[in-house]
Amino acid sequence: MGNPLRILHVVVNMNRGGAETLIMNLYRNIDRSRVQFDFLTCKEGVFDTEIVKLGGIVHRIPYISEVGHFKYVKELNKFFTINNHYKVVHSHMDKMTGLVLREAKKAGIPIRISHSHNTSSEGGLASKVYKWYAGKFILPNTTNFFACSNYAAEWLFKNRSHAARILKNGIECDKFVFSQGVREEVRKELELDKNVFILGHVGRFAHQKNHGFLINTFAEYHKINQDSVLILVGDGPLRLEIEKQVVESNLKDKVIFMGIRSDIQRLLQAFDVFVFPSLHEGLPVSLIEAQGAGLPCIISDNISHEVEIGSDLVEFIPLSDKSLWVEKIKGISSTNLRRRDFTNTIAKQGYDIRETAGNIEDFYLGISG
Repeated sequence: MGNPLRILHVVVNMNRGGAETLIMNLYRNIDRSRVQFDFLTCKEGVFDTEIVKLGGIVHRIPYISEVGHFKYVKELNKFFTINNHYKVVHSHMDKMTGLVLREAKKAGIPIRISHSHNTSSEGGLASKVYKWYAGKFILPNTTNFFACSNYAAEWLFKNRSHAARILKNGIECDKFVFSQGVREEVRKELELDKNVFILGHVGRFAHQKNHGFLINTFAEYHKINQDSVLILVGDGPLRLEIEKQVVESNLKDKVIFMGIRSDIQRLLQAFDVFVFPSLHEGLPVSLIEAQGAGLPCIISDNISHEVEIGSDLVEFIPLSDKSLWVEKIKGISSTNLRRRDFTNTIAKQGYDIRETAGNIEDFYLGISG
């Protein structure tokens, strides 16, 4: 058999975000003798070492926030001119994908995939205006459209959203199945009694994830149930601000900051409820993982209803009514929920990563043939 087809994935960095976790899940589960992944990144990431171990190459150019628009475009142009042997470029940069794929097209790369993982841009007004400008280049320079949900496709591709292929944010189901033994083990590591009620959240400390609301909600709930803690997994630019809010709310001993973790599947076993008040999302892989672990999920109604996979574990609540969030959490804490195995439900809904990986592998090989 010849050399594998090499796909170039374009991301800012390969850290533990939702899109990056999906890409790594795909990478681990594709047949790497047929398809290999390389990466064009701007910053170091936690997955870089594993990528190299799996046979991938990590290219690096400076990011726009460091060098400005003209230098960034020049770096993209230089990169694609030198590396125009790639047949397929798969960009995960939301609106910034427009600039990436414009340069890839100029270099003669035939297959240019734009992949939407979100439903809104981050940043202030200047940043949003710039991203709007960059996003104008998506439609003329994309050959294939991908999205994690219909909602995400409509946001990035507008009147071309019907052409988008929905690639489900698959997970390795068997890793997330509830285990009482692991639950006890993790609680012991965290020095938390088996009766403590744990609210959990997994996500980057960024505006989109709405941590401030989460802290305020927990503060209200904690007045009702002193025997409760909030565990926050992740890192990001707003972490210090949230740590300060926790101290000011007199919750320092009741909120645990775990940082970036590679054992999410273990931590989910220890939680009692997954709370997710995001302002916007594409289709968060963390919510599929939480359902995989049989966890009740209280989430914002801004999130696509496609995230409910038939587990009956998800409740959509408006952010305008904090007292309702507190009531729902209270309701869960007062019922003795028996955690169930949702592996079959997840697989039936198309969220088993082996199936997703098989689909994308066939797509890459079919389109580049």
